[in-house]
Amino acid sequence: MDVTSIIEPLNDAQREAVTAPSAPLLVVAGAGSGKTRVLVHRVAWLLQVENVSPLGILAVTFTNKAAAEMRGRIESLLGLPVSNLWIGTFHGLAHRLLRKHWREAGLPQSFQIIDSDDQQRLIRRMLKNMEVDDSVWIPREVQWFINNQKDEGLRPDDIRDQGDQNRRELIHFYRSYQEICEHSGLVDFAELLLRSLELWINNPAVLERYQRRFGHLLVDEFQDTNAVQYEWLRRLAGDSGIPFAVGDDDQSIYRWRGARVENLQKFRRHFPGAHTVKLEQNYRSTATILKAANAIIENNSSRMKKKLWTAGSEGEPIRIYSAYNERDEADFIIGRIQEGQNQGAARSDIAILYRSNAQSRVFEEALLRNNIPYRVFGGQRFFERAEIKDALAYLRLIASRDDDASFERVVNLPTRGIGARTVDIIRQYARANAISMWQAARTAAGGQLSGRAANAAGAFLQLIEMLDRDTGDMALHEQVDHAIQNSGLIPHYRKQTRDRAEARIENLEELVSAARGFEPDEEDSLPPLEAFLSNAVLESGEAQADDWEDCVQLMTLHTAKGLEFPVVIITGMEDGLFPHSRSLNDPDGLEE
Repeated sequence: MDVTSIIEPLNDAQREAVTAPSAPLLVVAGAGSGKTRVLVHRVAWLLQVENVSPLGILAVTFTNKAAAEMRGRIESLLGLPVSNLWIGTFHGLAHRLLRKHWREAGLPQSFQIIDSDDQQRLIRRMLKNMEVDDSVWIPREVQWFINNQKDEGLRPDDIRDQGDQNRRELIHFYRSYQEICEHSGLVDFAELLLRSLELWINNPAVLERYQRRFGHLLVDEFQDTNAVQYEWLRRLAGDSGIPFAVGDDDQSIYRWRGARVENLQKFRRHFPGAHTVKLEQNYRSTATILKAANAIIENNSSRMKKKLWTAGSEGEPIRIYSAYNERDEADFIIGRIQEGQNQGAARSDIAILYRSNAQSRVFEEALLRNNIPYRVFGGQRFFERAEIKDALAYLRLIASRDDDASFERVVNLPTRGIGARTVDIIRQYARANAISMWQAARTAAGGQLSGRAANAAGAFLQLIEMLDRDTGDMALHEQVDHAIQNSGLIPHYRKQTRDRAEARIENLEELVSAARGFEPDEEDSLPPLEAFLSNAVLESGEAQADDWEDCVQLMTLHTAKGLEFPVVIITGMEDGLFPHSRSLNDPDGLEE
């Protein structure tokens, strides 16, 4: 393969990056500017022109899919397999290292990796064995704390409690969790990264071996690296390694899960001789879209200045619609979709984007009403979300005490001292006597419940009776709001991690909005609450479009990263939604 075939398809900036001398290089690659192409051709250049051994190259990608795509494109470009190349995600490469050096890493040879769900179950069992009230210490919140500390490179002994009793307890849980994992030979995802960093720190000979081997380190999506990942790379590069980092501060949207866009700036400090190349020619979007994007992003003060441009067409004007309310917004979008369909456009070419999952509800309703197939990409439909089902269960019990499924769902949610054994006794008594669980609970399951369990069950029955009595004369949306506010669901969800808590509470608030806008069928003789609940069941029962079906795509802006659609509709462009309310007083969050 000659040099021409490697560089011929590249523009001037891409060519500059691909053919750069063997020295640290930071490629600031704008959206749609061909960063994957640059990485692929850089590897080909190193192999074919610089005569670097495949064994001397390590490439880090953000996802397994990206790693497979990069390997495939390199092999296609070179016309030969490159099995000796180390290409993978941070987690994948860390796992590979720990399997090779389990002894030096302080792990058993047969260590097992646990996923996020297994980790949460382990933490739940640990808290139960420690006789910790899981209504006070939510397992998911403990999990978040542990993983967050690991992402920062911290072990329990490295963390100060700062005089905070809650923080002291979380550190204690982290220490106990670590002891269980050590004893059982378990490694979670965050541990893979932290343990592999500690492999470098505690074993200089092992680190030196890999520093000598991997002279060239290529890293994709550099703006999304966290503290441990950055330090892992920096130590592996050492004084002689040649890092080739590709990233874009304008595409950093994962600060909430530990990504540090400032790593782009740190790169230039830690590698003083590093050269920077900017990829500014966009191959994805029209000139109109790029002008709009540039006009917005240039207001950010801390970014690396660049201006995307395209040699392509000017494109259609961006249409801005100022909606009267969310229903008017949804109706406009339906009209836009139908307009496209009439012109022969595929529904799958259309993406509806929103900042918060709660916003999907009104669009789902409108699409269903107009018989337009859709899929919620990377998420659940609104009425299938756990917190919505919880709220609806309370409402169903208000409407009908004999709804056993709803009774079981919320009788101990939030926890109120009604354990699984108590529920089981109530259930068995109800079945034996052909009555509902509500009726069984009223009799304390025929006297089979202990005094404490009977009191707890009685308190739950009184709560439902009170909610029914208090909401009897209220409008539908007031009934829904009152039930949510007084059932204990809001404080229950507030105990979860901040992002998850806010998302769940936003969804519950959206349920109130759904009730406010609900219009029952004129021929429907049911009371408003029962009509609303019936409608919710019908909507949750509507299956999403099949994988092969031509359907509109609904997703959050975070989910949409890296995807492309001919028609993109961005919704909720208003203060408090986009940008989100929690970003308005945070300059860094607002810029992101």
